[in-house]
Amino acid sequence: MPAAERRPHRDAGRVADGRGADGQVAARVLAVLILVGAGLGSANLPVDGVLRPGAGRAAYAATMAALVVIGVVLLVRRRVDRPVIGVLVGVGDLVYVVVALSITDPMLYAPPLMMLFAAFAAAWFLDGWMLGLHLLVVPVACWVALAGSFADPAALAVQVVVQSVVLDVASGGVYVLRRRVQRLLTATERLSSTDPLTGLANRRSMAVGAERLWRQAQREGGSVAAFLLDLDRFKQLNDEHGHAAGDAVLLAVADSLAGAVRPADVLARTGGEEMVVLGLVHDHHDARQLGERLRAAVRQAGHAQLPVTASVGVALTSPVPGEDPQDAVWRLIDRADLAMYTAKQAGRDRLEVAVPVVPRPRVGGTPAGAA
Repeated sequence: MPAAERRPHRDAGRVADGRGADGQVAARVLAVLILVGAGLGSANLPVDGVLRPGAGRAAYAATMAALVVIGVVLLVRRRVDRPVIGVLVGVGDLVYVVVALSITDPMLYAPPLMMLFAAFAAAWFLDGWMLGLHLLVVPVACWVALAGSFADPAALAVQVVVQSVVLDVASGGVYVLRRRVQRLLTATERLSSTDPLTGLANRRSMAVGAERLWRQAQREGGSVAAFLLDLDRFKQLNDEHGHAAGDAVLLAVADSLAGAVRPADVLARTGGEEMVVLGLVHDHHDARQLGERLRAAVRQAGHAQLPVTASVGVALTSPVPGEDPQDAVWRLIDRADLAMYTAKQAGRDRLEVAVPVVPRPRVGGTPAGAA
């Protein structure tokens, strides 16, 4: 099975990369924050005594208009990647400085806590050096914005430290919360898609991989093969050696099979001592070769004191346009299951290939006997 289907999703903590739902959510959230900030900030325009006259008022109005444009662009574009988010956070810090310099009394009408929007966006969507750069820019922005409000450098320094520490601690807290949520989501996803004992795919994630293989076979014109492996006399092994030994055998078999399958194959534990491999093959000869390699891998997982074998059933088919991929794959697995029982009845530790399904002849474009 693909390595990405067996290992934990290590990149699950990465934020919006512009591809898929994460990038769309980031664009909507940032657009709302920017438009809300522009709306709140525009409330100062008609109020007398808040804005500096002349260039100050013009710069302030232009800044609010630019924020509206950015917000609308994000809504129209509907996705954003992390570098753009980093730029937008920097723009948010710069906007606060422009706003503070355009206002008569920043501590009264534009305190540094206005940068909370940028701080939360940075903490939730950025990582690494981008987040670190924002944390370093915050005290600089506070100093530039508040410098004209304090004649005493010591008083200015106290205010810059207090305001920037509050902002950076808030960013840090949101970042820690975000990482915690992401770890919980990753763990939940792993539990819902993998077998807890072996770490292999479970039935749910196998169905996803099966659909991928089915569509690939449709594009490339190949066949999909299902290999159903059932460990021989596994109940007897559990009775004689205990369930701990049985679990150890299952782990060893899973590791051995994982080393035998091809990178694009799907390997899953579907229950008990039963495992399924799905893969693309050229013909029955190719399928038999892979099946024998899987059977040999099971034997290699055992040892002299605890030998392990498996009966393997194989079935393959070529996708037909219009079929539901998951339904078709489960029918294919059912055929492999019947072939596996034939292998059991023939003496175990062997491979049996299911009889090919022969399509009914078509009469007038409709399969014979079809309603």
